[in-house]
Amino acid sequence: MGFACSQKTDDLQAKKIETDKSLMVEADSAAIAEAKKKAAAEEKAKLPKPYNDKENAEAKIAELVKIAKKENKNIMLQAGGNWCIWCLRFNNYVQTTPELKEIIDQNYLYYHLNYSPENKNVKVFAKYGNPGEKFGYPVFIVLDKDGKQIHTQDSAVLEEGKGYSLEKVKEFFNAWKPKG
Repeated sequence: MGFACSQKTDDLQAKKIETDKSLMVEADSAAIAEAKKKAAAEEKAKLPKPYNDKENAEAKIAELVKIAKKENKNIMLQAGGNWCIWCLRFNNYVQTTPELKEIIDQNYLYYHLNYSPENKNVKVFAKYGNPGEKFGYPVFIVLDKDGKQIHTQDSAVLEEGKGYSLEKVKEFFNAWKPKG
């Protein structure tokens, strides 16, 4: 005498297997997400923290405008915060890539405009149209030597993988350096 299985039993077993697989995928996904979060935290801990939430950004930018006029340079505001891994990655990338550092040093006064829970620099960001609300962070605000906003750049278009594209970043910096 053999065993008989009903369609209903087969369906229940199939559903149980699907549920088990789904739970395994969820557990794997949670483990992967946790591992990524840990790796990002470790990376963030190692990177320089260029944003100063205590600084008077309005006064600092006014000071930079005076210097920019004398040196005939534009001002690059990198808006973001030390909480933002992409902001820290960009800063590190520019500081450790000689080609980019040279373009920056020759053509710009560079300032890390802080946006954080401790100091959102509401007045300064409002003056430049609150670009972080539209693009996220980092976002770049380019000022001419007179302090006039001449460009706002979304950083997402400069990304490549888990970093930034050398060609795209060079193109961006070269496009907005002082003319003549």
